[in-house]
Amino acid sequence: MTHLARRLVVALHGRTRGAAIAAIAAGLVAGCAGSSADRCAIDDDCASHFCRADGTCAPEGPDAAPTGDGAPGADASTATCTPNHDGILQRAELPLAPGRTATYKVVTSTTGVTVDTAGTQAGSGQRAWDLATAIPGDADKVTTLLSPTGTWWATTFPTASYATTLSASSTLLGVFQLDGTGLRLLGVVSPDAGVTRTELTYDPPVTILPLPMAADATWTTTSTVTGLASGITSFYSEKYASRVDAVGTLGTPYGDFPVVRVAIDLTRTVGAAITTSRTFSFVSECYGPVGTIVSQNYETGAEFTTATEVRRLAP
Repeated sequence: MTHLARRLVVALHGRTRGAAIAAIAAGLVAGCAGSSADRCAIDDDCASHFCRADGTCAPEGPDAAPTGDGAPGADASTATCTPNHDGILQRAELPLAPGRTATYKVVTSTTGVTVDTAGTQAGSGQRAWDLATAIPGDADKVTTLLSPTGTWWATTFPTASYATTLSASSTLLGVFQLDGTGLRLLGVVSPDAGVTRTELTYDPPVTILPLPMAADATWTTTSTVTGLASGITSFYSEKYASRVDAVGTLGTPYGDFPVVRVAIDLTRTVGAAITTSRTFSFVSECYGPVGTIVSQNYETGAEFTTATEVRRLAP
């Protein structure tokens, strides 16, 4: 890789650090906007069959995603996603389909956002995290899942289920495949084609969430990334070491959710340069990740107090 290409890749991923996980947060809860003040004690008290941890009903949930291959155009309107709170994430509990949207409170900072990833103890083996309060620099971001149909990159990724922006600070799109075995990152592309386009493929695709996913799951993908970064030929590797490392309740502007926390350690090798970062994704049944925290580069602590991006579901 040339020096210019190396600089472009570093700049590209400086804007999309934790790209795959940011894209999860941008996609899995799509279609869940809105709120309700209806009080509840159990799921059956709610029309949505989802009594949130704060004792209020979530709005009627999104249609369950198909249990088949998740291909573009698959019918996702045949059932309602009803969480069973069994601690195991199933394919039917990821309501994904092109065209769905969601709103997030998002804050990004190159100098750092103050956070508390450790949370507090809340019963045996449980934690409570609070991302409900306002953070300086907060902005509402509406995210949409895009259909591959008719896009300039569709033939490059024929198995893609959808694409979505990778971070609040970049227009680049992550291209994803979802089926009964998991959610995978296939590549990264620019919105438009042309000589300065970005068109990167991952070999093998990166497993973002395996399905089904239990509370003790661990998984790792080491992938070779090749293609064009801003029109420059690029070649490098990324390793994603992931695990479900905690369970509990996450407070968001949308409400409180029972969650499992997925910790992802990313190691990117570009020539002789190695960059590391950590992402925490808080995943709730039928809503997917309802909060995401991305560390600064070279974070070494099991927990951390300074982040480059914080994203959480909002009404």
